[in-house]
Amino acid sequence: MEPSNWAPEHSDALRDLLARRLPFSRIAAVINRRFNTAYSRNAALGRAMRMGLVGPDRPGLPPCVPPRLNRLGEVYPVKPTSPGFYGPLPSFKVKEPVKLRCVELDPRHLSLIELERGDCRYPYGGDVEGEAITFCGHPRHQGSSYCTPHFHLSRGPGTLSERTACDVLLRMADV
Repeated sequence: MEPSNWAPEHSDALRDLLARRLPFSRIAAVINRRFNTAYSRNAALGRAMRMGLVGPDRPGLPPCVPPRLNRLGEVYPVKPTSPGFYGPLPSFKVKEPVKLRCVELDPRHLSLIELERGDCRYPYGGDVEGEAITFCGHPRHQGSSYCTPHFHLSRGPGTLSERTACDVLLRMADV
């Protein structure tokens, strides 16, 4: 026995209406009107399939797509069409891989738990699934979470005024 939210009288009505060869949208509308329910066409279709009343081999149904006829009434095969492109295809250019900036610094590879208050928190690893993430661990640059080389590495180039302002601030901070 399968669990269902359909009452037995609803299933009986579905069986009777299906025997009258009504479409499922009409069957759902009749059942909804008669029992004050809110079944959709798909709910009626699904219930009929679960009850074994319909299936792919249901007798008496027309094929899904009727064959096309030419002017003389002869059947001709329908050729499948592929979607066409409506315009020129974009041209793709091969680009060189971006060369990453790096720092000539040997990290200490500390875990998060091993980091002290003043250690650099620049991460290493974690690129591959299951790879551990470690941190640089060298003394931090004042006012940053990173050591001086990683601080300069992580700064974006910015605009000219932004770079100038940062350089002035760094000189003021070093004094």
